[in-house]
Amino acid sequence: MVIGVGVDLVSIARIERAYNRRPRRFLRRIFSAAELSLLLPRRVLFPAMAARFAAKEAVLKAIGCGLGPASWTEVEIIAPPGREPQVRLSGTAARLAAERGISRIALSMTHEPPFAAAIAVAYSCQKRKA
Repeated sequence: MVIGVGVDLVSIARIERAYNRRPRRFLRRIFSAAELSLLLPRRVLFPAMAARFAAKEAVLKAIGCGLGPASWTEVEIIAPPGREPQVRLSGTAARLAAERGISRIALSMTHEPPFAAAIAVAYSCQKRKA
């Protein structure tokens, strides 16, 4: 059963500007070490970075909290090249998802300059009470 859907669209140039202002702070605030290990080796960095940023926002919307109660790093987007992206939640994001009965999040990301976008669908294997 679908519990929530989230979508986000972001300007690739906006992400590049944020990165260029304070690169280390931006990376530490937004991405986990696992995400960075997949992102940083890329030859074309900013479209992929923007797509993952959009994915994090879409996931937070799908679990019903948006940014605020949960932080960026509590939503990990693990997307090895050529494989389906996986979402890993921790902290407040994981707790809120569990409270809503969310057991799986499907995710799709795309980028075509000047934008990157993502859509997330949160599912539950449990039946909802009437």
